[in-house]
Amino acid sequence: MSYALDVKKELTTISVTKKCCQLAEIAGFLRFSSSIVPYGNGRMGMRISTDNPAVARLVMSLIKEYFGTKGSLSIDNDTMPLSRGRSYELLIPPEMNAEGILRETGIVGIKEGYNYVTDGINADIIRKRCCKKAFLRGMFLACGTVTDPTKAYHLELSCSSEYMASDIRKLINSFGLKARTIKRRNRWAVYIKDSEQISDLLNILGAANQLFLFENVRITKEMRGTANRISNCESANLQKSVNAAQKQIADIKLIEKNRGLESLSPKLKQAAVLRLDNPELPLAELALLFEPPLAKSGLNHRFAKLAEIADGLRGAVDA
Repeated sequence: MSYALDVKKELTTISVTKKCCQLAEIAGFLRFSSSIVPYGNGRMGMRISTDNPAVARLVMSLIKEYFGTKGSLSIDNDTMPLSRGRSYELLIPPEMNAEGILRETGIVGIKEGYNYVTDGINADIIRKRCCKKAFLRGMFLACGTVTDPTKAYHLELSCSSEYMASDIRKLINSFGLKARTIKRRNRWAVYIKDSEQISDLLNILGAANQLFLFENVRITKEMRGTANRISNCESANLQKSVNAAQKQIADIKLIEKNRGLESLSPKLKQAAVLRLDNPELPLAELALLFEPPLAKSGLNHRFAKLAEIADGLRGAVDA
């Protein structure tokens, strides 16, 4: 089972007792997983589809509890590719108050005496913060997905219009998040890629167990990343130290060959001899061998003087 399915499975176990939140969760799901079925003479029914049996059971239960309507559930193996499995369809005909459900969930409106399908999210349904969460939960069950955090960080909700995508983004961002939208062919996607924000949204949806798993993976990956950065930094510093020591030794040997170390001042000669005797030591450790010990900056100054002398000798040779 994928991580997204595990999240949805957990969301279906959340008990929603407040009527306003029941309506919001139903509306969030129906907006993206239902279609209107015409019955003639202006009558309409509704077909609700999902490929998740746990989601199908939840939606049936919520509709029955809130609207007192049961509907008829069918399982279709023929319309779905084998890789997708079964399709679960709940049909609610006109006599079971399909039109009333569509109106109360904000999917169908009336204008100048005619029914029309609305676009966007009905603001009356999500006035309360708890209802916003419930609507998001229903919406995620219908059209949401989240990538396994061991592979990547990506949470997405898919819809068919730019207007709806804008409403979804505004709803998510009302919780202090920063969702974005993108068009893919004839669909629109609202997505989050930031790991902390995905974690926050899982918390908002109510997927506590999957949030815990997500955080475990996220923290482990961050710790590994930090360890790798420290290791890389240490390796870079070590290489830098090795390169500096090689340059110092090359300068000292050039001076020794052309002028002799006896030509140097006692302080510079001492630094040169200790470096030749300890080619592997970093500057800070080499400074401790002096009597009394030198500061790292002081020893670095001596090697800078030796470098000036060596550069002068190189210039004389080139001339």
